[in-house]
Amino acid sequence: MSRVLLKDVRPYGAGEPVDLLVEGGVIAEVGAGIDADADEIVHAGGAVALPGFVDLHTHLREPGREDAETIDTGSAAAALGGYTAVFAMANTDPVADNAVVVEHVWRRGQEVGLVDVHPVGAVTVGLAGEQLAELGTMARSAAQVRMFSDDGSCVHDPLIMRRALEYTRAFGGVVAQHAEEPRLTAGAQAHEGDNAARLGLAGWPAPAEEAIVARDCLLAGHTGGALHICHVSTAGTAEILRWWKSRGADGEPPSGTVSAEVTPHHLLLTDDRLDTYDPVNKVNPPLRTDADVRALRQALADGTVDCVATDHAPHAAQDKDCEWAAARPGMLGLQTALGIITLTMVRSGLLDWRGVARVMSERPARIAGLAEQGRPVAPGEPANLVLVDPDAEWTVRSAELASLGSNSPFEGMRLPGRVVATLLRGRLTAHEGKVRR
Repeated sequence: MSRVLLKDVRPYGAGEPVDLLVEGGVIAEVGAGIDADADEIVHAGGAVALPGFVDLHTHLREPGREDAETIDTGSAAAALGGYTAVFAMANTDPVADNAVVVEHVWRRGQEVGLVDVHPVGAVTVGLAGEQLAELGTMARSAAQVRMFSDDGSCVHDPLIMRRALEYTRAFGGVVAQHAEEPRLTAGAQAHEGDNAARLGLAGWPAPAEEAIVARDCLLAGHTGGALHICHVSTAGTAEILRWWKSRGADGEPPSGTVSAEVTPHHLLLTDDRLDTYDPVNKVNPPLRTDADVRALRQALADGTVDCVATDHAPHAAQDKDCEWAAARPGMLGLQTALGIITLTMVRSGLLDWRGVARVMSERPARIAGLAEQGRPVAPGEPANLVLVDPDAEWTVRSAELASLGSNSPFEGMRLPGRVVATLLRGRLTAHEGKVRR
């Protein structure tokens, strides 16, 4: 039974530094000056101790596009970014729409062992939006899938969406929606606004997202199902979510549950970056306006938007090093998420470190039903932890990131907040910028 002693950490960034003794995968003791034999001692220098981060939205590309990412390289990026659990999206090749594929992803995650990899099952067969996939079979598989999404495509048929919400309710599942009305975004290349018009890029209007979000909130209320909105990108969507969460009879929340995520890039970047036509800035949903960014920051701070999810989307060089129209949408995110949240939310005063724990660990763990993740930093709790140096700054260099992809929009950017160490069930998986296998 291994023992790790974490010296001089500050749980949630509050109070004087204390020591944490980790034994048998749990936090055995918290206090000042712990003197105990340990297999490893980490001198943290006052680092902030938080529950390990949970990412509800990650693209690991395996199976099918191992030239862009693998479960091994994606897990390494996650551990280095402070994550102890990630949810791997279903748009692989073959699509994760059956028990065979989701079990493959789950087993590969276990073999790598750097983070808990939870496969997301497709809502519809082949992500085609026409027929429900084998939701129950995936839920009963060894992978025990609880989250389902056609991410990359919208479940645009309201009847299919209704059936998915009804069916997953029976076993406590969640339907995660990529909100995009396809008839409004055909050929779209960028946010519909002044910049797209000036640059000659077909527009992706905000109502294409907002209309689906409003519809699906109503369907969740009608069915009592659990709905999760992926990568919220507009101020209008935030207002719809705020309205939905505030309604209900006699002070009770509406039937069903609705949660939502926002990506780090939608909290920082705007469509002003499109002037260079650099495809590294192409993402779906697209970068929006400064007003949207400000609204999303406030919505995350006040709980209207529940959590941060990276939408980590690595691509092979040929899928990004081309003209804008032909480029695949997506950005790297696992290793830069903490820095962006520190910059946009902590240093702005919108969140303290306990708030960071809420949006990057506690809420995503509860949405996904992970009993062992997002737990308090306290004795007797699982030792899924991340230690953060809030004062350290580092420069993003894509070539130095663990991902196989290099499509980071933050290349060369100086970011605050550095992961000192990550522990999964008491075992160091990352320490001082190095993966620990």
